[in-house]
Amino acid sequence: MAAEVWLPAAALALEAVCGYPQSLYARISHPVVWIGRLIETLERRWNDPARSDAVRRTLGIVAMLIVAGLAGAVGYAIEASAQQLPFGAIVVVIVATAGLAQRSLFVHVRDVLQPLTQNDLPRARAAVAKIVGRDTANLTAPGVAAAAIESLAESFNDGIVAPAFWLAVGGLPGLFAYKAFNTADSLIGHREPRWRMFGWAAARGDDLLNLIPARLAGLLIVAAGGRGFGVMGRDASRHASPNAGWPEAAMAGALRVELGGATTYDGVVHQRPTFGAGPRPQASDLRRALRICLTACALLWALALALAFGVT
Repeated sequence: MAAEVWLPAAALALEAVCGYPQSLYARISHPVVWIGRLIETLERRWNDPARSDAVRRTLGIVAMLIVAGLAGAVGYAIEASAQQLPFGAIVVVIVATAGLAQRSLFVHVRDVLQPLTQNDLPRARAAVAKIVGRDTANLTAPGVAAAAIESLAESFNDGIVAPAFWLAVGGLPGLFAYKAFNTADSLIGHREPRWRMFGWAAARGDDLLNLIPARLAGLLIVAAGGRGFGVMGRDASRHASPNAGWPEAAMAGALRVELGGATTYDGVVHQRPTFGAGPRPQASDLRRALRICLTACALLWALALALAFGVT
């Protein structure tokens, strides 16, 4: 049990220092990529438009039971096997870092900030294209900054807070099952006709698993920024997702900028709600957002240490 309560704090610390080694990625890729390949395989084989909506939804549920069940079983097998080793807790901590993304998130957003502060808009657009799904070719400097800040805020939950939460609740099985649902939601949990039925279980499952973590992520951002609670409470529900609005609205309030608004995906303009009531963000706001995220990570570490010491 002692090793279990220390697990989130130790994994967060190790991942922040080491991240996921590029040499390892080059050799075996990443567990999230493996999950994604399985999801895409099942989607290609089972999501036949000729099938009825009911059948496609049922097959989507079965697909998620397979993917999340398999991911959880792998996590359980690793934990059970590690318990037989003299330093098994270290093995579990190392494996758990693969489900966290503090270092990679910081690096990717920093790679947007650097050219943006140098007024190198083409390079900033290319960097932000790696972390967002919207069209980036015609983004202005404020558009690049807003896209990066929104991705930073949402990924603070999806890549850091929620994985750490489910690691604390369910160990490696909980962490891996969460990553399965989160990955599936990003791949097939869309509202377009092709995925609406087959991806229903992925989207609803991800919504459920993020209910608590997303709100915790928002509170951590508010605490790290020293403000934004009112904006978060007012604007979070504007988001189409029941969860993503919490960290995004919190970040908008902490920075006193406006996020959201109209953007383009695959050449089609989407009218999104706005969060916050300030000006559109600039490069300096993206820098501040990175600092807030780092502080919020430190607060999350403090919570994880409090759990390890049995403080509630």
